[in-house]
Amino acid sequence: MTPMMKQYHEAKKACGDALLFFRMGDFYELFLDDAKKAAGLLGLTLTSRDKDSDNPTAMAGFPHHQLDGYLRKLIQAGYRAAVCEQVEDPKTAKGLVRREITRIVSAGTLTDDVMLDPREANYVAAVVLQHKKGAGKNAGEPMAGIAWAELSSGRFYAGTFPQTRIDDELARIGPAEVLYREDDARFSIDTTAPWSWTSRPAWSFAEDTARETLCKQFAVNGLEGFGFHDEDDAPAIRAAGAVLTYLQDTQPSGLDHFRSLAAHQQSGVLQIDASTRRSLEITRTLRTGSRSGSLLDAIDLTCTPMGSRLLADWIAAPSISIHCIESRHESVAELLRDHALRTDIRNTLKQTFDITRLLARIATGRTGPRDLQQVARTLAGLPQLKARLADRAPERLQFVEAHLHLCPNLRQRLESGLADECPLSASDGNFIRPGFDEELDALRELAKGGKQWIAAYQQKQMDETGISNLKVGYNKVFGYYLEVINSQKGKIPADFIRKQTLKNCERYITPELKEYEEKVLAADDKASSREQLLFGELRNETHRHLSTLQEVAMAMAELDVLTALAEIAAQRNWIRPEMTDDSILRIEAGRHPVLDVTLPQGEFVPNDCVHSPESGMILLITGPNMAGKSTYIRQVALITLLAQAGSFVPAEKATIGIADRIFARVGASDELSRGQSTFMVEMVETARILNTATPRSLVILDEIGRGTSTYDGLSLAWAITEHLHEQIGCRTLFATHYHELTQLEESLPRVANLNVAVKEWNDEVVFLHRIVAGGADKSYGIHVARLAGIPRVVNERAKDVLAQLEADHRDALDRPTIPPPGGSNSNGGSGGSYQLTLFGFADHPVLTQLQDLQLDSMTPLDAMTFLQNAKNELKRNPAVK
Repeated sequence: MTPMMKQYHEAKKACGDALLFFRMGDFYELFLDDAKKAAGLLGLTLTSRDKDSDNPTAMAGFPHHQLDGYLRKLIQAGYRAAVCEQVEDPKTAKGLVRREITRIVSAGTLTDDVMLDPREANYVAAVVLQHKKGAGKNAGEPMAGIAWAELSSGRFYAGTFPQTRIDDELARIGPAEVLYREDDARFSIDTTAPWSWTSRPAWSFAEDTARETLCKQFAVNGLEGFGFHDEDDAPAIRAAGAVLTYLQDTQPSGLDHFRSLAAHQQSGVLQIDASTRRSLEITRTLRTGSRSGSLLDAIDLTCTPMGSRLLADWIAAPSISIHCIESRHESVAELLRDHALRTDIRNTLKQTFDITRLLARIATGRTGPRDLQQVARTLAGLPQLKARLADRAPERLQFVEAHLHLCPNLRQRLESGLADECPLSASDGNFIRPGFDEELDALRELAKGGKQWIAAYQQKQMDETGISNLKVGYNKVFGYYLEVINSQKGKIPADFIRKQTLKNCERYITPELKEYEEKVLAADDKASSREQLLFGELRNETHRHLSTLQEVAMAMAELDVLTALAEIAAQRNWIRPEMTDDSILRIEAGRHPVLDVTLPQGEFVPNDCVHSPESGMILLITGPNMAGKSTYIRQVALITLLAQAGSFVPAEKATIGIADRIFARVGASDELSRGQSTFMVEMVETARILNTATPRSLVILDEIGRGTSTYDGLSLAWAITEHLHEQIGCRTLFATHYHELTQLEESLPRVANLNVAVKEWNDEVVFLHRIVAGGADKSYGIHVARLAGIPRVVNERAKDVLAQLEADHRDALDRPTIPPPGGSNSNGGSGGSYQLTLFGFADHPVLTQLQDLQLDSMTPLDAMTFLQNAKNELKRNPAVK
């Protein structure tokens, strides 16, 4: 094994299962199994070292400047990569060049802009289960610690949650990578999740180790100051320690931008489960899983990547604090009222850069001159922002103004030190502004003026010696020299030192020429070294302002979000909702937030929604497919969510009682990977609603029960509605095709019927998209089928079948066959004594007598008598068929 391959194996041992990119000169090389994997994944040519030996070494490589592109491909394929760099100059190295792993790159540890979506956070999370019962408020309940951090910004959070909420919280966070304890057998890994999974050793989740690691990182004696007070917080601390350990392992250059750990308080945010997030398409669409078409995409008018990411946080976890919500509304109102203020702020923000991620690269030692230049240009916009926010009344605008630290000394140093156009990498050189450093200027002038000096020196020697054909030349052996032909040797001065004799001439050097030669030849190297030194000083000075600049970034992001919310309110005529802690919901002329933005203004049909104990807490919405039921119930949920996130809402007027949870059971799909059918998924999600909803929740139900037979589905929908009314009492919108449910308005006082207005004309159906009071008496499914292209003969046959089925579902007096909740009869049953229902055939006296007949002992006359009596009985009770 050569010394270089020994060095490679040591590095490979240190990086574990990551593919090792080993820097060799201008190339990165991969060897052995890594080379074979990379060749297939990255499309590299697989070759080998020592081809003629008995044991050739497989290898593959690529030029160093293509690193980012290949890293991106590798991460997208689900792998991790370790980058091993040359950490000393080969020119000055004695023996083998020293190499070190400078970073390990995984899905959750990206910091380079080319591999990140600027609008989205890139979190690495950790989940740890609590294996023993706690002693505090969570005693006996299975809990989990979840922590998540973003390397590219330094944001770091942790919280303790019920284990049943793991999937919901991960869906809210949306991590790129999730760490789990390698021996945590009880943790069921969802292989269909959009994030990658990484197992970690058990010791990295140990509480003592976690506390020590966190305290050392933040230079504190305990974590109480961050909001972690008792042993109930132990799972969160363990998860946070695992995240920090992982980042330290993968980022040897340091994590100075991680300055604190925020305790996530579940009690302060609107709870939204994973199913509801998908159903409401809050940040991703249900069909394609893309951001385009989601609520977030529709309302995102931010000017900076920082603002876009913060808006995503607000939308993913709206507040339930009326003070927090109204303070945001107050700021949006101020920015909406003052058009000039809003315009000036947005124009200034558009000239700034993503300082959050710039600071992360500075902290991890991967910054370049252009990063520092962008910090300077961002600082240049702060005085105008700060001046425009001075003396503004809203609390959040005052907070922003106070945290826009101008950092004048840093700005002056960066602006005076950096050229107008800077390269990405410091190694490219020529980015320090002329006039910033006298020594660098002199070195540059020396290198630049070398040819002029040589020409002037040659002329000077010709004049002094009288040798008219004297020349100054250069070669790698002697460097600069003076060449004199043999016929002129008699004129050679005493200070000329002969270095070489040729056939027709002699070559000489002088002390003055050699001295200048040393200066000229070393000028470029010295200028480069001097420039790197100055760059390091500027980088370190910026690093010293890290904490202050993080506050600036936070303030700019919030200002961007508030201004963007004011801008969309101005563009779309959204209004400020009135917030209350009462369990009511009154929306006048509400519009779907996404459709309101994407459709031409005025095209969407607005609708009211009123929830209150007096008008009804459960709204049953009936009507045909394609008429707008699902759109209506979704828009109510999204308007509530927007209001609690701090946004204005698309309506003419709105009073919104703050919800603690939003549930949406909208649509269904088979989850074959989990062995669950459409109906099973539907029932699991409905069960969660019935078991966890509170009187302050908002529940959205769409076509519950349609995944099974009609009778089963209607039975379940009926019982679910009764349970929501009697046991929970929360605001509910239930869109259904089961028109029988409209009967509940008669027996349940807080149920109100709504329907989607339809106009029938010449056997045609026109959907008006208007929500009006009352229940629909038809589904118009056959009409919709005809619009979809179902053959006419099928439609006509369906009409006949429909008429027969509808006739079977009413009694002789055209009354519904379903009894009210709690109803009884003389026999103690749940319905009439022998009434048939939608749920099956009830017992009937004739059937009972028929079962009791002793046919063997009956005469023909007895049989005829029985049949006559049975016929008479059936005439008296025609509900029996």
